[in-house]
Amino acid sequence: MRITSAVEIDARNLSYRPLNERIRAVIAGGASEIALRGVQGQRYIGAGLAGDVRIAVHGVPGNDLACFMAGPRITVHGNAQDGVANTMSSGTVVIHGHAGDVPAYSMRGGKVLVRDGAGYRAGIHMKAFGDRSPAVVIGGTARDYLGEYMAGGTLVVLGLAKERGEPLVGEYIGTGMHGGEIYIRGTVEPWQLGREVGVVPMDDPSWAKLLGLLEEYSGEFGTDPAGFPREGFTRLAPVSHRPYGKVYVH
Repeated sequence: MRITSAVEIDARNLSYRPLNERIRAVIAGGASEIALRGVQGQRYIGAGLAGDVRIAVHGVPGNDLACFMAGPRITVHGNAQDGVANTMSSGTVVIHGHAGDVPAYSMRGGKVLVRDGAGYRAGIHMKAFGDRSPAVVIGGTARDYLGEYMAGGTLVVLGLAKERGEPLVGEYIGTGMHGGEIYIRGTVEPWQLGREVGVVPMDDPSWAKLLGLLEEYSGEFGTDPAGFPREGFTRLAPVSHRPYGKVYVH
């Protein structure tokens, strides 16, 4: 008998392996909407899933949420741990809280929307190919090595609810970056930037792309996109598409 309605799974007494097996089983049975209750750090939720599936996570998922995912939508009603959307190909992850370190590591497509802040190395090795271009919007602050070795896609940091004395972004922004763009709502100092990245003007196509992401973020979290004026953003882009060309053998 195929499942045609939303399914709830109680994750409180399940380790990560049986929980993920159960998720796959109900999807194979036809479920397209799943609510996970009592999630307590289980890893790999949504790993490798494909298709039109919606998963609501109630609790704190463990590392590598949505890794290698291709299509589903995961909404986390709380914080998430490290490695969100690791090598994700497509789909959407919405986090109603904070993300840990290395969110969007090697992400290849889709979107990650984080209501609050993120840790270190957000967007490291993000890349784009063909019509796939990943996008990450971090509503709060981000720590060091934002966009490290980034090869494509879009990273946005809004700095909402920033506490007094808290830096908007850390150091070494865009270190090794050779593709994609970073948008920061506020200013950054030259000493915060990696040598491979520089400040560039906000042209109309870039603003149109950024505005679309801001509207999507606002639609998820109830903010007003009019509160993000164009002149308030710093746009960063790589100064070279081959920053380490001289160190390779030709």
